[in-house]
Parts: sequence; C-alpha cells; structure tokens
Amino acid sequence: MRFRSVLFSLVAIALSCLVAYGAYGLLGDRGLPLRNTTVLIAPGSDFDSIVASLVRSGVTRHPWLLRALARVRGTSAEIRAGRYRFQAHLDTAALLDRLLAGGRNSIRVTIPEGFTDRQIAQRLARHGLGDATTLERAFKHDTAVIDGVRITGLEGFLFPDTYLIPIAATPEEIEAQMLARFRQELLADALERAKRLHVSLVGAITIASMIEREAKIDRDRPLIASVIYNRLRLGMPLQIDATVEYALPHHRSSLTYADLRVRSPYNTYLHSGVPPGPIANPGRASIEAAFHPAKTDFLYYVAKGDGSHVFAATLAEQTANIARYER
Repeated sequence: MRFRSVLFSLVAIALSCLVAYGAYGLLGDRGLPLRNTTVLIAPGSDFDSIVASLVRSGVTRHPWLLRALARVRGTSAEIRAGRYRFQAHLDTAALLDRLLAGGRNSIRVTIPEGFTDRQIAQRLARHGLGDATTLERAFKHDTAVIDGVRITGLEGFLFPDTYLIPIAATPEEIEAQMLARFRQELLADALERAKRLHVSLVGAITIASMIEREAKIDRDRPLIASVIYNRLRLGMPLQIDATVEYALPHHRSSLTYADLRVRSPYNTYLHSGVPPGPIANPGRASIEAAFHPAKTDFLYYVAKGDGSHVFAATLAEQTANIARYER
C-alpha cells in the first residue's frame, strides 16, 4: 500500500513537470514586463508574497507557471531580499533565473540639502527602506551626541548627501550613517565658534537650517547669516518666513498675514531669539555660513526674483528694495 502511494506521488510530480514545461512552451510570457522594471523584495518575504509583488508590478501574468517552475527546480526558498531589475520581455524561465541570481542588497538614496525630517522619511520610504511614519517618529525623538553635546530630535543633524543604505537597515542604522556624515562635515572648532557668536551648538545649526531654507545661491549665505546675528544682537525678531512655514501643518508656497500670526515658538515674527531647534537639515555651505557670518551692518533682505537677495541696513533702504523687487 505504501509503495502504491509513493508511486502515485512520483507520477503526480512527473505530470506536474510535464504540464509546467508544456505550459511554458505554449505560454512563456515574453510580453512582460513591457519595460525595464525594478521590484523590491523585502527581507522575510515568502515565495507567495514575492510572486504577488511581481504580478502587481506587471513583471508576470502567469504566477501559477512561475510557482510550477520553482517547484520543479526546488528553488523557491533560495530567493534573497534585494532590489531586482527585470528587463523587458522576459519569459518565465528567465524571470526565475533573474530571481535566483540575487538582487542588490543596498539602495542608493540622495537626500537634498534643506530637506526636513519628514521629507527624508518620505523619500526613504519611497525607496522601500521602511515606513515613513516610523522613520519620521524616530528622527524626531531619537537622541545623539554631537561634539559632546546631547541632542534630542535629529532635525538639522541628518546630513544631506547620497547614501548606500542596506535594504534591511533599521531607522537607527540609517540615522547612524547620516549622523556620521554630519560629524565629518562639522567644523573642528564648532563649539568654540558658537560660543564666540553667543549661541549654542544647536542654536548655530538652527541658524544654518534657516540659511539653508532662505538662500538659493552660496554668496548670499554668509550675508543672510550676518542679518540673523545682527538682529539677535539687537534683540530684534528674526522675521524669517521659513520658520513660519515650518510651524504650519502643511507646506505653503506663499504665506498670508494670518499665517504670520500662527501660535508657535517657531514663529520668528512673534518670538525673538533663535527658534527651539533646526527647521531643516542644512548642507555644508549653510553650516559654514552659520559659523562664519559675513561682517556687515545689514538688518534686512528681500528676494530679487532671480534666486538672489538684496540687503539693507535701514528700514528705509528695505522699503525701497521691496518696492523695486516685489512689484
């Protein structure tokens, strides 16, 4: 009886093989994908979820055939996590071969200067490197030690750059990469220079983040820094639009008078001094400007409309500049 059962199983397997290869010969789906397609296979994915992902991505229209071929080869458990690029018009056998060859285990991600924690989290999530909400929460609440100073919340300290991030990286591992780059870029005498400028390290990076969001060209950055420090010295509100935008729940391309009255410690129209923390993650040029401001008597600036700014030392000059450049 047992022999008969074993024989029946062997016959069934043989028939499956014949059906699978016969179907492959008749139905090899050479029409898909229609174009080069990239699919991320997350760590811990089983074969069924991998096949479902390939169907959703338009890589195959015959999931049953892919399963049958993998079963015949006994290879479904050998597919590793990674980012896979499939060329157009693969047949099912070639598709399985590509899966077995393995994907890239790291993903290259570029974080632009001036991105906020939320924007960084969203970009990482779009590359399949985690959940945006989870990443943002980690960035906002995790702690780090920078130049001997403990900071809570990493806004401003996640250095903008291009990173090669393992696909299974945790938020903490991603943070470690970006914080390491920040430490490399931070000036060796940062604490001493911040003290001379009468701000804390966090205060200086907060100023760098405001410069990053306000300046469009590098030559303006030290000049905007000089305006900020001159106003701080005189006890004047900074009145920087970018801080108000940061305080608002949603991005606005232009602010209204109602926005300027938003109740927030980040509203530098209502509150004097440096905001509680950075409003973005600044690049090297803005960090350099925050620690090395130009020596000027400027207290005002206005955008000229071409990406640059014009600066003024008096309110009368500023009023004239506004009339000239904001028409």
